[in-house]
Amino acid sequence: MTSPKRILVVEDEPLIAMMLEDFLEILDKDVAGTADSVASALALIQTGNVDAAILDVNLRGGEKSAPVADALAARGIPFVFATGGSADSELGLHSDRPRLQKPFTMDGVAQALDALGA
Repeated sequence: MTSPKRILVVEDEPLIAMMLEDFLEILDKDVAGTADSVASALALIQTGNVDAAILDVNLRGGEKSAPVADALAARGIPFVFATGGSADSELGLHSDRPRLQKPFTMDGVAQALDALGA
């Protein structure tokens, strides 16, 4: 089995999304796409071009990324939740998934992807 290489980034803050994209490039990963909403993330997942994902728990406008997590889990695509605090109650059925704590560091992203087998 090959290691996931195409990583979907679901993050509503443009500067943070760009930083994650830079980290992924340095870690020799491809960005499968960047989404700032549930709808745009679901559209990217539909392309079938996603091997793993980093999901911000809380998105703009009060949106939660739980529907994205559900779609990824249904397809067997591994993902990690990115959170700045304790969001266990917001993770729903996926509270057992790995977490990436904000503020992000290169080592933190690498460890999170390692936990996914990416």
